[in-house]
Amino acid sequence: MFEHKKIQDLNDYFLQLDKRSQKGVFFYRVYGYNDDVYNFILKYFQVAHKNGVILEGKIPNPDGRNLSFFAEMMGNLFKLDKFFIGQSLNRWLPRLNNQQCTALAESLYGALLALKNLGKNDDIIRNTYVKFMCWLYYRFEGAVSRICGNDIPKVLYLGDMGIYDLYMLSVLSNAGCDILALMPCGAEGYDNLDPRSMLSDKLEMSDLKEFHKGFSLQNIQIAINEKAERELIYGTKPNIQNCTNAWLSGEIFEDIKKAPVTRGDDPKLFYNAFCRMYGVEDKITFQNDLYKFYLDIKNSGRGFCIVENDIPLPTPQEAAMLNRGNYVKTNQMIADLARKIVFPQNAELQKLMVKAFVDVMLEEADKPDMNLNKLTNRGIYILCWLYRYMRPLFNNWSMPFVSVFIFLGGCHTEFEVMFCKMLSKLPCDLLILVPNLNTKCILEDDVLFEMQYQQSLNISAFPTESSGLQIATVAYHAERELDEALYSDTGIYRNYQYNKANTVTLKTMYEEIEILWEQEAKFRPNFSTYEDTVNIPVIFAKVSGVKDGNVNKYWQTVRELLTEDTFLITNVPYISSNVTNPLKYNSANYFRNGKLQRNVIMHDRYYRYGMLREETQNYILDKLQLLIDSRLINGTFVNGTEYNIVATVLNLQTELIRLIQKFDFTKTNPKFIYVNPSEFPITQEDAIITAFLNLIGFDVVFFVPTGYQTVEMHFSKSILDEHQIGEYMYGLQTPKMKIPTGKPAKKNNKNSIFNIFKKGK
Repeated sequence: MFEHKKIQDLNDYFLQLDKRSQKGVFFYRVYGYNDDVYNFILKYFQVAHKNGVILEGKIPNPDGRNLSFFAEMMGNLFKLDKFFIGQSLNRWLPRLNNQQCTALAESLYGALLALKNLGKNDDIIRNTYVKFMCWLYYRFEGAVSRICGNDIPKVLYLGDMGIYDLYMLSVLSNAGCDILALMPCGAEGYDNLDPRSMLSDKLEMSDLKEFHKGFSLQNIQIAINEKAERELIYGTKPNIQNCTNAWLSGEIFEDIKKAPVTRGDDPKLFYNAFCRMYGVEDKITFQNDLYKFYLDIKNSGRGFCIVENDIPLPTPQEAAMLNRGNYVKTNQMIADLARKIVFPQNAELQKLMVKAFVDVMLEEADKPDMNLNKLTNRGIYILCWLYRYMRPLFNNWSMPFVSVFIFLGGCHTEFEVMFCKMLSKLPCDLLILVPNLNTKCILEDDVLFEMQYQQSLNISAFPTESSGLQIATVAYHAERELDEALYSDTGIYRNYQYNKANTVTLKTMYEEIEILWEQEAKFRPNFSTYEDTVNIPVIFAKVSGVKDGNVNKYWQTVRELLTEDTFLITNVPYISSNVTNPLKYNSANYFRNGKLQRNVIMHDRYYRYGMLREETQNYILDKLQLLIDSRLINGTFVNGTEYNIVATVLNLQTELIRLIQKFDFTKTNPKFIYVNPSEFPITQEDAIITAFLNLIGFDVVFFVPTGYQTVEMHFSKSILDEHQIGEYMYGLQTPKMKIPTGKPAKKNNKNSIFNIFKKGK
């Protein structure tokens, strides 16, 4: 009989008998799987299908016809004797030779004897003998006819098993078959039959997960067919392959500068690098090191590309060149896109590109949330990028040439992740630089080699001759470090530290308006900062009526709120709907499909904000988009009001533009005061401006002695904090008011805490 042996590797199952280090067979039971085990099962299924037997579920008992035929051929005589069983097998299975009959007889005799030792009576032993003989004839003849050869027959069993199934498999194993038993139901049933694992071995591997519910032979067959389809996608595979990172010393810059011919000597391998560097080793010298690295690569004659911050999206022209089809299956789509990879200069490199593309697409297709349309779009993206960069990287390519692709800033989208993974499989050194530790690169790959440093440096451009190279001095870095210590989570802020802000409207008492009016934003309740954004508390209020009917004091109250950063309106309306606005004619081009067309806006001859800092322009356009998206102005996305919003906000008066440019988000808010004592209604344009300025961060107050509706009639929801302070008065005339220059003197507030303590001196 054959002895059970332990496997060192799953592929030991597929070794011929004379290639096995220990001459014997394997009988393993499997309760779970990982990727390696699953692929092994698929391969074992195919081998067992050609050279053995595949069973699912318990082996059915012989039926009446099976038993009648056995009785007719063999009679009713039975002896628990090895010689008797051997003679019976010789008659019952005439295809077996003497060596096979002897091995099978010894194994069958041993199994029956073991059952007898378990307490089975003679009748049960005889019936078991008949059952096993029928199973050998009707179920396992294809396996036992191959035993005792160099190619060991395979038996695949899927499902829970009873005692007779187990002993039948044991008979086959001891006679010279490899057995693989897949047991999705778990170990409990088997452990009751063979508590000491005498008849088989349990497969012990890390990270095994349970078989999914309904796991079946049909699932395996479908997976095999799917795998075969996938293999067809590749077409003719390349004769060479990548050896990625195995040759690295750990000094990334020096490794990548190393000539490809010196990296290894296997003619079927190209030796490339796939590396990411987080942070910098020395912020004083890093940019200079990058520049020297760039010069070395350039002078080496190798192809190279440098991409900064992100990979620019494919243009419509690039995407149109690929001419995508109508796909119904993933494999169909991948195969069609793979055929679009053409590199006539080198057929071997074209095969490498196809294989790299298919590898990445199939890996992406296996993600649980993936669908055909999403995967198709990703395939289009990376093919566009491949065509964009293939010539500078691979022009005149030949073995063992390796180009260089440098990605400064790291991957921020799944498209970029896929493209980088594809490049890593091609004759290309891929170096991802993330010097700013506050930036996250989302690429994850088992092959990726990563170096991490503690120092952080914000670099937006790779230093080359054409980049306007700037290298900071030691003093500059010291100042930046001091800034970081002083202005990070300390409540102290440097001038214009933040470029982004959100507004939080305060609901206050009327008396609090004067108290909060000249307070810097950082001292107001609910002020906060998060990463690069400030949350600014703002006032957005309407004051209705005249307190105590005292008109002079009322106007004095308004005057006291005027500061050098106040925009005052006393003529109603501020903007008439009949006034010509040249931007209205192009507003349909500025806003399409629910989004501002920023490139169109910024290149229009009527665009008025081009002289502002770029971050201020972006801030204005962000808030404009937010105002439209909020649908705060009545008629937005109903009667074309969104176009009026765009034209109005892009045509602000110069004084307002200057106040926005001047606004430092952590300091005192600019002011917007609208006095409306008349019965003239304000226009939609006025409502648009006030709502926009509220989002920008202005304090906005309406003084309406009549108590009439003003701006709120144009709003779709109530956002004004209204204060009823006294009786309504009509026919008032707004007196002349002047915006002060310079900061006003501090008021002597007799009720201040300082004066209360002063009295005690």
